[in-house]
Amino acid sequence: MNVNAAPVPSALQAFTAPDTAFADWLAAGRQLVESELDRRLPPAGLQPAVLHEAMRYATLNGGKRLRGILALAVCESLGKDPARALLPAAALEAFHAYTLVHDDLPCMDDDDLRRGKPATHIRYGEANALLAGDALLTLACQWMAEAVTPLPHPPGALVLELTRAGGSTGVIGGQTEDLAAEDLPPDEARLLYIHTEKTARLIACACRVGAVAAGACAAKVDTFGEYGRHLGLAFQILDDILDATQATAILGKPAGSDAENHKLTTVSLWGLDKSRDEAQRHTDLAIAHLEKAQCNPGRLQALTRHLLSRIN
Repeated sequence: MNVNAAPVPSALQAFTAPDTAFADWLAAGRQLVESELDRRLPPAGLQPAVLHEAMRYATLNGGKRLRGILALAVCESLGKDPARALLPAAALEAFHAYTLVHDDLPCMDDDDLRRGKPATHIRYGEANALLAGDALLTLACQWMAEAVTPLPHPPGALVLELTRAGGSTGVIGGQTEDLAAEDLPPDEARLLYIHTEKTARLIACACRVGAVAAGACAAKVDTFGEYGRHLGLAFQILDDILDATQATAILGKPAGSDAENHKLTTVSLWGLDKSRDEAQRHTDLAIAHLEKAQCNPGRLQALTRHLLSRIN
């Protein structure tokens, strides 16, 4: 593990080149984030080896890297080198991996499959999975604290963004309400809270982190946060639709698990047609906030529309 190594030059060049095709740009973003994760995560053989192996398994086991790519893309859209947001991007993905490990546990959603492979607790046991998630959360905060925070932001701004988004009034609060809503009557206000806190808060955080890493002013950070919030709401609605309509082999996780677990989702509340309309509405609102951000929005607009295309 060489934490002082530079980002993969070819991937950074492809990510920043204006003529890179969108699919290649996405692939370059994934390569940048995954390379950063690979070289910063503790080696699998480092004692306690089972813990570090489980952390690497949970984090490097595929995924879209949406949150990390968003941080890089927002930073670049503001005219700054996206490498400034690379360590924060890795922190976001480590944090996201922790949430997935814990979500899959028998005491939570009890899912045996994640990204087409056995869930971490199936591979390493419940205790080791719980500890791996705890360690990834801690490591994510460490990386955010170690990242360079440019002016006008104070030194702790990046780690504050993550911890504010991830706590009891953010991601963890959303998960709590998600569990509490099982078997309860449909409730639109509760659903909005769950989607906002469990999913959209971390996506909004990724966008805010990218703006902070670029040294953007507070008002611009807030605008990117609103972009990310609407993008996150659209993303979760799409996830609900896909869970109800796609096969396990395509999803990489058990299809139909929302209905099986009696989850409150947009599909159970509104049905498929209105859910699709709401996904489109939040996509349009996300793009509208991009237009307010006074940035170079091309790649972010393409990414936003690409996510919606998953159900079209």
